[in-house]
Amino acid sequence: MFEIGSLGLVILFLFVLLVSGVKILTEYDRAVIFRLGRLIGVKGPGIIYVIPFVDRMMRVDLRVITMDVPPQDVITKDNVSVKVNAVVYLHVMEPDKAVVKVQNYGYATSQLAQTTLRSVVGEAELDEILAHREKINAKLQAILDKDTDPWGVKVSKVEVKHIDLPKEMQRAMAKQAEAERERRAKIIAAEGELQASEKLSQAAQRMEISPMSLQLRYLQTLVEIATENNSTTIFPIPMDLLKPFLEKHTSSRT
Repeated sequence: MFEIGSLGLVILFLFVLLVSGVKILTEYDRAVIFRLGRLIGVKGPGIIYVIPFVDRMMRVDLRVITMDVPPQDVITKDNVSVKVNAVVYLHVMEPDKAVVKVQNYGYATSQLAQTTLRSVVGEAELDEILAHREKINAKLQAILDKDTDPWGVKVSKVEVKHIDLPKEMQRAMAKQAEAERERRAKIIAAEGELQASEKLSQAAQRMEISPMSLQLRYLQTLVEIATENNSTTIFPIPMDLLKPFLEKHTSSRT
């Protein structure tokens, strides 16, 4: 009985040991397998088998990781102190490199993103950072993707989220924007005056060719004045009507 019981325990132990090597990986997971310390390959997804006490498995997630880059104090090319933060989107392309080539690819990418953000923003002027943010994003993405490629990590997108300006710079930019709006308003008003003067000049030339149009305009002006609720009505008299009397008065004095 003792021998049968011991055999049963051995069989049970071997069965549990055999079953413990069965692993199930989801669609977005990969298993990097080391056998006696040597890399033998990547397995998954689905059911895989890991030899107990011989193989060691490291699970790697292939989904996109969203990584926040904390605010960085940066001095721009035109000597303006700003705080800039960003967000990085990355995912693992080669799980074996992500495990073997770097100790912690997430932490390493985060530190690299911080230094790259300070470097790229520091090489640009403030107006360029504010007006051409897409250009800054593309440059950051290209640098990070190139530096993380040996780790088997793909940086798919980098976005600068917020640029914190000093209060003095915000007031200066507000004054600049207000001055720019006033300049545009004055230009528009001047262009309107120019167009109005050109139209008036054309109208005067036409009235000079056709005196009857001047009389019609005179009558139209009287109609417009009469429609208003005015107690006083002004009748403009053309100078041509007074010209004979002025000439007669001048000749009588001489």
